[in-house]
Amino acid sequence: MAIDKIQSESINLADNFAFTGTVSGTGANTPYFYGELASNQTLTRGSFTKVTGLTNDELDSASAFNGTTFTVPSGQGGKYYLEGVVTGDYGSPGDGENTVALIYKNGSEIKSAKWQTHGGNQDEKEITVVVSGLFNLSASDTIELYAYLLDASGDNAVVQADRTSLMGYKIIE
Repeated sequence: MAIDKIQSESINLADNFAFTGTVSGTGANTPYFYGELASNQTLTRGSFTKVTGLTNDELDSASAFNGTTFTVPSGQGGKYYLEGVVTGDYGSPGDGENTVALIYKNGSEIKSAKWQTHGGNQDEKEITVVVSGLFNLSASDTIELYAYLLDASGDNAVVQADRTSLMGYKIIE
């Protein structure tokens, strides 16, 4: 169906239209990236540690994510949705005391989420924490996922593969 003149009272929005020109004002949420932890990562008890090896099921529209760090590509600054998921495996029921997931920008924390027990029998074996938000990012800014695990028995805990991930995408404005 060709459109010669548009009058709001005569367009049937159920019709199919074939456009021969360029449609502007549309786009995709790119760049985007995603990666899951490929293998368990042991963390020293009570220390903030960068999660590395997020290469399982990796997606990367701009070749800007190396499995550890996303670097905003040149000309791609703007608002981004970022999400980090950390699953702490404490080995034994009752050992999970504190799990924190953190998003770092240029080496500093910009957002965190925490699960913490307050004593009693509330400690768990596995704890998953999700941290997310909208952030203004500029070209060359770096984004990384950090984790903090505290094991009640004093042991080191493990960030679990396939249940720990980092992702993000640019918001179309």
